[in-house]
Amino acid sequence: MVLANILVEYFEKGGPVMWPMLVAAIVAVAVVGERTFWWIREAFRRDPGKLERIFAAIENGDFAGAAELAKGSTDPVIRMIWHGMNHHHSSLEGALQVAAGVELQKAGRFLTVMDTLVTLAPLLGLLGTVSGIFRTFLSIGDVELAVEKVTGGIGEALIATMCGLAIAIVALIPFNYFTRKLAQLQFELESAATNLDVMIKAAKKRGADTMEFRQEEVSVKTD
Repeated sequence: MVLANILVEYFEKGGPVMWPMLVAAIVAVAVVGERTFWWIREAFRRDPGKLERIFAAIENGDFAGAAELAKGSTDPVIRMIWHGMNHHHSSLEGALQVAAGVELQKAGRFLTVMDTLVTLAPLLGLLGTVSGIFRTFLSIGDVELAVEKVTGGIGEALIATMCGLAIAIVALIPFNYFTRKLAQLQFELESAATNLDVMIKAAKKRGADTMEFRQEEVSVKTD
C-alpha cells in the first residue's frame, strides 16, 4: 500500500507526459508477456526427431510417407515442409517460400510495436524533461514560492526522463532477444527448405516416383 502511494505520488509529480508513458508501459509489458509465452509454447512444439525421420523418408524416395509424417505437426519447420510437399504443383520453391513467410510472420508479430516503444519512450521522457525545465524557467523571478516551483519543475524533468529510459530498457532487451530468435527460426526454415529441395531432386534422379498426393488429404495446419 505504501509503495502504491509512492508510485502515485511520483506519477503525479511527473507531469502530463506521464499519461502517454503509462500507456506505453502497459503496451510494453503486454507485448513482452505475449511474445514470451509464444516462444515458450513454440519451444515445446519443436520435434527434431520427427524432422529427421521425414528427411530420411524423402531421401529414400518415400514422399507419401514423408508427407504423412509431416501432416498435423505443430513444429513450424515441419509445417513448412508439409505445405511445400503438398502444394508443389507449380513450384516447390515457391510453396516453401510462402509457408516459410507465414511462419516468420507469426514469429515476428509485435516486433514493430516493440521497436517503436524503444524509440518512443525516451522521446516522451525528453518531452517531459523539456516541459519540467520550461516550468522551472517560468518560475524564476517569481518571489512567491519560487523554490518550490523550481524544485517541482526539476523533479518533473527527472521523473519523466527516468520513466522514459526505464520503459525503453524493458522493451529493448526482449526486442533484441526476440529478433535473434526470429533470425534463428529463419535460418532453420531456409536450411530445411534447401535440404528438402536437394533431397527431392536427388531421389528423383535415382528413379523414385514423382510426388503425387491426393488434394483432398491436404489442408494447411495453422494456429
